[in-house]
Amino acid sequence: MKFKQILVVGMLVVLSGWVGADSCPAAEPYHLGVDLAVTGTGALYCKDGVDAIRLAVDEINKAGGFLGKHPIKLFVRDSHTKPDVAVREAKDLILRDKVRCILGTYSSACAVAIKPVCKEYKVLHIAAISNSENITKTHFSPYTYQVVPNSYMQAKAVVLGVAELAKKKGWKNYITIASDYEWGRSTQKNTVALLRQLAPDLKLKKEFWPRLGETQFTSYITAIMAQKPDFVIGSIASKDNVAWMKQAKAYGFFDKIPYPGSLISVSELILQKKTLTRGLIGLCRAPFFAHMDIPMMANFVKHFKSRYHRYPSDWAVMEYDAVYALKQGIDKAGGIETEKVKDALKGATIDTTRGRLFFRKIDNQLSCSSYIGVVADDPRYPFPIYHDLVEVKGPDSWRPEAEIIAARSNEK
Repeated sequence: MKFKQILVVGMLVVLSGWVGADSCPAAEPYHLGVDLAVTGTGALYCKDGVDAIRLAVDEINKAGGFLGKHPIKLFVRDSHTKPDVAVREAKDLILRDKVRCILGTYSSACAVAIKPVCKEYKVLHIAAISNSENITKTHFSPYTYQVVPNSYMQAKAVVLGVAELAKKKGWKNYITIASDYEWGRSTQKNTVALLRQLAPDLKLKKEFWPRLGETQFTSYITAIMAQKPDFVIGSIASKDNVAWMKQAKAYGFFDKIPYPGSLISVSELILQKKTLTRGLIGLCRAPFFAHMDIPMMANFVKHFKSRYHRYPSDWAVMEYDAVYALKQGIDKAGGIETEKVKDALKGATIDTTRGRLFFRKIDNQLSCSSYIGVVADDPRYPFPIYHDLVEVKGPDSWRPEAEIIAARSNEK
């Protein structure tokens, strides 16, 4: 009798083990890819972006991963800011590492190049640094989402401010200088077109197009100063922007020629804290100090600063938001299957470090703001920030849907 009881108990234990194995299978890890410019021209911005991604991934994994059971496995690749390399790395991430989502890239040309690859293999693609509007406007992919204000939105924000300044100061003409690649071309084109609409009396005297990766700007500086424009609008970023600003300052450029609304991100504010001309009117995409009243931002800044011993740049903020946008898409879908997550993000409202924002259905563009202000010292920080900060909301600056529909109707 005793033997029979032991046998029955043993069988029940085995059976319960089988039932448990069937009802609680081991959760599949979520493979997340990163395709950013870890070296080269884009490294200045992308280092912060990768660090923020790692922070977000560690936070989510500490709670068990996506949905509390899918640990995130991160794969980071270097695009070298070259479209062909970005495509090669994207394909390798998809085919070898089996990623379900790619965060990237730095260069808009790279983002445009990997978009069809992600669409072909049905892999999510979230752009958080590269911001050409063509990433989501033309040749639309339902797998691509953008959590950075695009080049049209930023141009519109700048133009609204510049048009008002032109009236007050009596400006008649201007010059543009923009890096000669997708983002620079897109931003300059939109800026000029919008100025033509909102300030038709302003005349564009000349365009300058330094190559991406330019380090010597002397010839551009002297040529622009010789033209004596009323103001200059620049579209230069990362290490190129640092070199341009430093060399232009040495020539007294900013003392002689107004330079309103050009990209001066938090990276530039920190790196050029000693040399940056105070009083410049600059533009940035996601300054942490604009939203310290939002708990998610305050916590992010605290944890980022504690871990990396520096303040987060715009690029860190947006990549962090990209990871949490993905998390909320997965939460809403109730699973990690890409098709369900893609559909869950469509038109979704999400929590970000910059507040509650939504993805516009027609182009999967997040309703994020652009920021314009005056570079000034602030006792709260060891570097200048923006004073008189103006936040231009996404819905007030993005391209009308009718124009997007018209642009797509001409596609082959």
